[in-house]
Amino acid sequence: MIAQARVRREGRVHPHPRRGMFLLPSLFTAGTMALGYYSITQTIAALSGSAQTHLDWAAIAILIAIPFDALDGRIARMTNTASAFGKELDSLADVIAFGAAPSLLSFAWGFHFLPLSVNPHLREHLLQAGAFICFLFLLSGASRLARFNISQDAQPRNPGRPGHKYFVGMPIPAGAGLLAATVHFFYGIPVFSWWISLPWLVLVGLCAFLMVSTWRFWSAKEINLSRRHPFQLLVLLALVAYIMLRYSNVMLFLAALVYMFSGIWARTAYSWSRRRRRRAAEAEPPVESELESEMGDEPHSLAHHGSFDLR
Repeated sequence: MIAQARVRREGRVHPHPRRGMFLLPSLFTAGTMALGYYSITQTIAALSGSAQTHLDWAAIAILIAIPFDALDGRIARMTNTASAFGKELDSLADVIAFGAAPSLLSFAWGFHFLPLSVNPHLREHLLQAGAFICFLFLLSGASRLARFNISQDAQPRNPGRPGHKYFVGMPIPAGAGLLAATVHFFYGIPVFSWWISLPWLVLVGLCAFLMVSTWRFWSAKEINLSRRHPFQLLVLLALVAYIMLRYSNVMLFLAALVYMFSGIWARTAYSWSRRRRRRAAEAEPPVESELESEMGDEPHSLAHHGSFDLR
Protein backbone atom coordinates (compact mmCIF):
# COMPACT_ATOMS: atom_id res chain seq x y z
CA MET A 1 0.00 0.00 0.00
CA ILE A 2 2.78 2.40 0.89
CA ALA A 3 4.60 1.58 -2.34
CA GLN A 4 1.47 2.11 -4.41
CA ALA A 5 0.82 5.45 -2.73
CA ARG A 6 4.43 6.46 -3.38
CA VAL A 7 4.12 5.54 -7.07
CA ARG A 8 0.95 7.56 -7.38
CA ARG A 9 2.56 10.50 -5.61
CA GLU A 10 5.56 10.41 -7.91
CA GLY A 11 3.26 10.57 -10.91
CA ARG A 12 4.13 7.26 -12.51
CA VAL A 13 0.53 6.09 -12.48
CA HIS A 14 -1.92 8.14 -14.54
CA PRO A 15 -5.50 7.55 -13.51
CA HIS A 16 -8.16 7.40 -16.17
CA PRO A 17 -9.91 10.72 -16.78
CA ARG A 18 -13.42 11.14 -15.54
CA ARG A 19 -16.30 10.77 -17.94
CA GLY A 20 -17.13 14.45 -17.71
CA MET A 21 -13.69 15.33 -19.06
CA PHE A 22 -14.59 13.76 -22.42
CA LEU A 23 -17.27 16.43 -22.87
CA LEU A 24 -14.80 19.30 -22.66
CA PRO A 25 -13.19 18.96 -26.13
CA SER A 26 -16.58 18.06 -27.59
CA LEU A 27 -17.95 21.38 -26.33
CA PHE A 28 -15.33 23.24 -28.36
CA THR A 29 -16.16 21.07 -31.37
CA ALA A 30 -19.83 21.93 -30.91
CA GLY A 31 -18.85 25.59 -30.70
CA THR A 32 -17.03 25.29 -34.04
CA MET A 33 -20.11 23.72 -35.58
CA ALA A 34 -22.39 26.39 -34.09
CA LEU A 35 -20.22 29.20 -35.50
CA GLY A 36 -20.30 27.58 -38.93
CA TYR A 37 -24.07 27.30 -38.75
CA TYR A 38 -24.32 30.94 -37.67
CA SER A 39 -22.15 31.97 -40.61
CA ILE A 40 -24.44 30.12 -43.02
CA THR A 41 -27.54 31.80 -41.58
CA GLN A 42 -25.89 35.22 -41.84
CA THR A 43 -24.97 34.59 -45.47
CA ILE A 44 -28.56 33.58 -46.27
CA ALA A 45 -29.84 36.69 -44.49
CA ALA A 46 -27.51 38.83 -46.61
CA LEU A 47 -29.35 37.76 -49.76
CA SER A 48 -32.52 39.55 -48.67
CA GLY A 49 -31.16 42.77 -47.19
CA SER A 50 -28.32 44.57 -45.37
CA ALA A 51 -25.75 42.53 -47.21
CA GLN A 52 -22.69 44.28 -45.84
CA THR A 53 -23.47 43.69 -42.17
CA HIS A 54 -24.57 40.07 -42.57
CA LEU A 55 -21.64 39.10 -44.79
CA ASP A 56 -19.17 40.70 -42.40
CA TRP A 57 -20.63 38.79 -39.45
CA ALA A 58 -20.58 35.59 -41.48
CA ALA A 59 -16.86 36.08 -42.09
CA ILE A 60 -16.20 36.94 -38.43
CA ALA A 61 -17.95 33.77 -37.31
CA ILE A 62 -15.64 31.65 -39.47
CA LEU A 63 -12.59 33.47 -38.12
CA ILE A 64 -13.71 32.90 -34.52
CA ALA A 65 -14.26 29.21 -35.26
CA ILE A 66 -10.56 28.74 -36.09
CA PRO A 67 -9.27 29.01 -32.46
CA PHE A 68 -12.18 26.84 -31.32
CA ASP A 69 -11.06 24.15 -33.76
CA ALA A 70 -7.45 24.47 -32.62
CA LEU A 71 -8.35 24.16 -28.95
CA ASP A 72 -10.54 21.07 -29.06
CA GLY A 73 -7.77 18.77 -30.26
CA ARG A 74 -5.17 20.33 -27.98
CA ILE A 75 -7.44 20.02 -24.95
CA ALA A 76 -8.22 16.40 -25.83
CA ARG A 77 -4.49 15.60 -25.90
CA MET A 78 -3.73 17.51 -22.71
CA THR A 79 -6.56 15.82 -20.77
CA ASN A 80 -5.95 12.40 -22.34
CA THR A 81 -9.53 12.31 -23.63
CA ALA A 82 -8.87 11.83 -27.35
CA SER A 83 -11.21 9.30 -28.96
CA ALA A 84 -12.29 8.08 -32.38
CA PHE A 85 -15.72 9.64 -31.81
CA GLY A 86 -14.19 13.04 -31.11
CA LYS A 87 -12.00 12.78 -34.19
CA GLU A 88 -14.94 12.05 -36.49
CA LEU A 89 -17.09 14.74 -34.85
CA ASP A 90 -14.29 17.26 -35.32
CA SER A 91 -14.06 16.41 -39.03
CA LEU A 92 -17.81 16.87 -39.50
CA ALA A 93 -17.67 20.20 -37.68
CA ASP A 94 -14.80 21.31 -39.92
CA VAL A 95 -16.77 20.45 -43.05
CA ILE A 96 -19.59 22.70 -41.85
CA ALA A 97 -17.56 25.60 -40.43
CA PHE A 98 -14.64 25.62 -42.87
CA GLY A 99 -16.16 23.96 -45.92
CA ALA A 100 -19.84 24.73 -46.42
CA ALA A 101 -19.87 28.11 -44.64
CA PRO A 102 -16.93 29.74 -46.52
CA SER A 103 -18.03 28.17 -49.79
CA LEU A 104 -21.48 29.76 -49.52
CA LEU A 105 -19.98 33.03 -48.27
CA SER A 106 -17.50 33.15 -51.15
CA PHE A 107 -20.22 32.73 -53.74
CA ALA A 108 -22.57 35.27 -52.14
CA TRP A 109 -19.87 37.90 -51.59
CA GLY A 110 -17.97 37.57 -54.85
CA PHE A 111 -20.62 36.72 -57.47
CA HIS A 112 -24.23 36.94 -56.30
CA PHE A 113 -24.40 40.73 -56.07
CA LEU A 114 -23.00 41.48 -59.50
CA PRO A 115 -25.37 44.13 -60.94
CA LEU A 116 -27.60 43.48 -63.91
CA SER A 117 -25.85 46.31 -65.74
CA VAL A 118 -22.92 43.98 -66.34
CA ASN A 119 -22.87 42.18 -69.67
CA PRO A 120 -25.54 39.46 -69.27
CA HIS A 121 -23.39 36.75 -70.86
CA LEU A 122 -20.37 37.71 -68.77
CA ARG A 123 -22.45 37.81 -65.60
CA GLU A 124 -23.96 34.40 -66.33
CA HIS A 125 -20.54 32.87 -66.98
CA LEU A 126 -19.14 34.38 -63.78
CA LEU A 127 -22.06 33.06 -61.74
CA GLN A 128 -21.65 29.57 -63.17
CA ALA A 129 -17.88 29.55 -62.77
CA GLY A 130 -18.18 30.98 -59.26
CA ALA A 131 -20.68 28.33 -58.21
CA PHE A 132 -18.43 25.58 -59.57
CA ILE A 133 -15.21 26.88 -58.01
CA CYS A 134 -16.90 27.43 -54.64
CA PHE A 135 -18.21 23.86 -54.74
CA LEU A 136 -14.70 22.74 -55.67
CA PHE A 137 -13.44 24.46 -52.53
CA LEU A 138 -15.96 22.50 -50.47
CA LEU A 139 -15.02 19.23 -52.18
CA SER A 140 -11.29 19.87 -51.75
CA GLY A 141 -11.74 20.70 -48.08
CA ALA A 142 -13.70 17.51 -47.43
CA SER A 143 -11.09 15.48 -49.34
CA ARG A 144 -8.33 17.13 -47.32
CA LEU A 145 -10.03 16.09 -44.07
CA ALA A 146 -10.59 12.54 -45.30
CA ARG A 147 -6.93 12.22 -46.29
CA PHE A 148 -5.85 13.59 -42.92
CA ASN A 149 -8.00 11.05 -41.06
CA ILE A 150 -6.64 8.01 -42.88
CA SER A 151 -3.00 9.13 -43.13
CA GLN A 152 -0.45 7.56 -40.84
CA ASP A 153 2.59 9.83 -40.48
CA ALA A 154 2.12 11.43 -43.90
CA GLN A 155 5.15 13.25 -45.30
CA PRO A 156 5.02 16.25 -47.66
CA ARG A 157 6.54 16.10 -51.12
CA ASN A 158 8.98 18.84 -50.13
CA PRO A 159 10.19 17.74 -46.67
CA GLY A 160 11.32 20.42 -44.24
CA ARG A 161 13.65 20.38 -41.27
CA PRO A 162 13.94 17.04 -39.51
CA GLY A 163 12.12 16.97 -36.21
CA HIS A 164 9.67 19.70 -37.19
CA LYS A 165 5.99 19.02 -37.76
CA TYR A 166 4.27 20.10 -40.95
CA PHE A 167 0.84 19.78 -42.52
CA VAL A 168 0.62 17.92 -45.81
CA GLY A 169 -1.37 20.43 -47.85
CA MET A 170 -2.89 23.61 -46.52
CA PRO A 171 -5.30 22.79 -43.67
CA ILE A 172 -8.95 23.59 -44.30
CA PRO A 173 -9.18 26.17 -41.44
CA ALA A 174 -6.39 28.15 -43.12
CA GLY A 175 -8.17 28.10 -46.50
CA ALA A 176 -11.46 29.13 -44.93
CA GLY A 177 -9.67 31.76 -42.87
CA LEU A 178 -8.14 33.34 -45.98
CA LEU A 179 -11.53 33.64 -47.69
CA ALA A 180 -13.24 34.94 -44.55
CA ALA A 181 -10.39 37.38 -43.83
CA THR A 182 -10.69 38.76 -47.37
CA VAL A 183 -14.41 39.41 -46.90
CA HIS A 184 -13.73 40.97 -43.48
CA PHE A 185 -10.94 43.10 -44.99
CA PHE A 186 -13.55 44.76 -47.22
CA TYR A 187 -15.95 45.10 -44.25
CA GLY A 188 -18.37 42.71 -45.92
CA ILE A 189 -19.13 45.07 -48.81
CA PRO A 190 -20.07 42.68 -51.64
CA VAL A 191 -18.41 42.72 -55.04
CA PHE A 192 -20.20 44.81 -57.68
CA SER A 193 -17.50 44.78 -60.38
CA TRP A 194 -16.71 41.84 -62.65
CA TRP A 195 -12.99 42.69 -62.72
CA ILE A 196 -12.87 42.00 -58.97
CA SER A 197 -14.79 38.74 -59.33
CA LEU A 198 -12.10 37.35 -61.63
CA PRO A 199 -9.19 37.48 -59.11
CA TRP A 200 -11.60 36.27 -56.44
CA LEU A 201 -12.33 33.27 -58.63
CA VAL A 202 -8.60 32.57 -58.91
CA LEU A 203 -8.06 32.93 -55.16
CA VAL A 204 -10.83 30.49 -54.25
CA GLY A 205 -9.52 28.01 -56.81
CA LEU A 206 -5.97 28.42 -55.50
CA CYS A 207 -7.12 27.65 -51.95
CA ALA A 208 -8.88 24.52 -53.22
CA PHE A 209 -5.70 23.37 -54.98
CA LEU A 210 -3.44 24.03 -52.00
CA MET A 211 -5.66 21.99 -49.70
CA VAL A 212 -5.41 18.85 -51.84
CA SER A 213 -1.73 19.38 -52.65
CA THR A 214 1.09 17.51 -50.91
CA TRP A 215 3.10 20.65 -50.14
CA ARG A 216 4.24 21.35 -46.62
CA PHE A 217 2.68 24.03 -44.42
CA TRP A 218 3.84 25.04 -40.98
CA SER A 219 2.05 23.37 -38.08
CA ALA A 220 1.39 25.28 -34.88
CA LYS A 221 1.60 22.02 -32.92
CA GLU A 222 5.20 22.90 -32.08
CA ILE A 223 3.93 25.59 -29.70
CA ASN A 224 3.98 23.96 -26.26
CA LEU A 225 1.79 25.56 -23.61
CA SER A 226 2.29 22.76 -21.09
CA ARG A 227 5.80 23.82 -20.10
CA ARG A 228 6.52 24.67 -16.51
CA HIS A 229 7.15 28.39 -17.14
CA PRO A 230 5.41 29.48 -20.37
CA PHE A 231 5.04 33.10 -19.18
CA GLN A 232 7.04 34.64 -22.02
CA LEU A 233 5.08 32.65 -24.60
CA LEU A 234 1.77 33.61 -23.00
CA VAL A 235 2.71 37.30 -23.01
CA LEU A 236 3.69 37.08 -26.68
CA LEU A 237 0.45 35.30 -27.59
CA ALA A 238 -1.58 37.88 -25.65
CA LEU A 239 0.17 40.70 -27.52
CA VAL A 240 -0.45 39.04 -30.88
CA ALA A 241 -4.10 38.43 -29.97
CA TYR A 242 -4.56 42.09 -29.01
CA ILE A 243 -3.07 43.32 -32.29
CA MET A 244 -5.18 40.86 -34.25
CA LEU A 245 -8.37 41.98 -32.54
CA ARG A 246 -7.59 45.69 -32.60
CA TYR A 247 -6.67 45.76 -36.29
CA SER A 248 -8.55 42.65 -37.35
CA ASN A 249 -9.41 43.80 -40.87
CA VAL A 250 -5.82 44.27 -41.94
CA MET A 251 -3.88 41.91 -39.66
CA LEU A 252 -6.02 38.82 -40.22
CA PHE A 253 -5.92 39.32 -43.98
CA LEU A 254 -2.13 39.76 -43.98
CA ALA A 255 -1.61 36.78 -41.68
CA ALA A 256 -3.73 34.55 -43.91
CA LEU A 257 -1.88 35.70 -47.03
CA VAL A 258 1.52 35.17 -45.42
CA TYR A 259 0.56 31.65 -44.35
CA MET A 260 -0.68 30.75 -47.82
CA PHE A 261 2.39 32.14 -49.58
CA SER A 262 4.69 30.47 -47.05
CA GLY A 263 3.60 27.08 -48.39
CA ILE A 264 3.99 28.23 -51.99
CA TRP A 265 7.44 29.67 -51.26
CA ALA A 266 8.55 26.49 -49.47
CA ARG A 267 7.57 24.40 -52.48
CA THR A 268 9.23 26.81 -54.94
CA ALA A 269 12.46 27.00 -52.93
CA TYR A 270 12.60 23.22 -52.67
CA SER A 271 12.16 22.85 -56.44
CA TRP A 272 14.88 25.44 -57.11
CA SER A 273 17.32 23.74 -54.75
CA ARG A 274 16.71 20.33 -56.32
CA ARG A 275 17.15 21.76 -59.80
CA ARG A 276 20.37 23.50 -58.76
CA ARG A 277 21.81 20.31 -57.26
CA ARG A 278 20.84 18.35 -60.38
CA ARG A 279 22.57 20.87 -62.65
CA ALA A 280 25.65 20.86 -60.44
CA ALA A 281 25.78 17.07 -60.57
CA GLU A 282 25.45 17.08 -64.35
CA ALA A 283 28.15 19.76 -64.73
CA GLU A 284 30.75 17.78 -62.76
CA PRO A 285 33.27 15.97 -65.05
CA PRO A 286 33.08 12.17 -64.97
CA VAL A 287 36.49 11.69 -63.36
CA GLU A 288 36.17 7.95 -62.81
CA SER A 289 35.12 7.22 -66.37
CA GLU A 290 38.03 9.24 -67.77
CA LEU A 291 40.50 7.37 -65.58
CA GLU A 292 39.05 4.05 -66.63
CA SER A 293 39.33 5.01 -70.30
CA GLU A 294 42.95 6.08 -69.85
CA MET A 295 43.80 2.87 -68.03
CA GLY A 296 42.11 0.92 -70.79
CA ASP A 297 44.12 2.68 -73.52
CA GLU A 298 47.52 1.93 -72.01
CA PRO A 299 47.53 -1.86 -72.55
CA HIS A 300 46.29 -1.37 -76.06
CA SER A 301 49.13 0.98 -76.89
CA LEU A 302 51.71 -1.31 -75.31
CA ALA A 303 50.44 -4.28 -77.23
CA HIS A 304 50.60 -2.27 -80.42
CA HIS A 305 54.21 -1.25 -79.80
CA GLY A 306 55.12 -4.78 -78.82
CA SER A 307 53.81 -6.22 -82.04
CA PHE A 308 55.81 -3.60 -83.97
CA ASP A 309 59.03 -4.65 -82.21
CA LEU A 310 58.47 -8.30 -82.99
CA ARG A 311 58.35 -7.56 -86.61
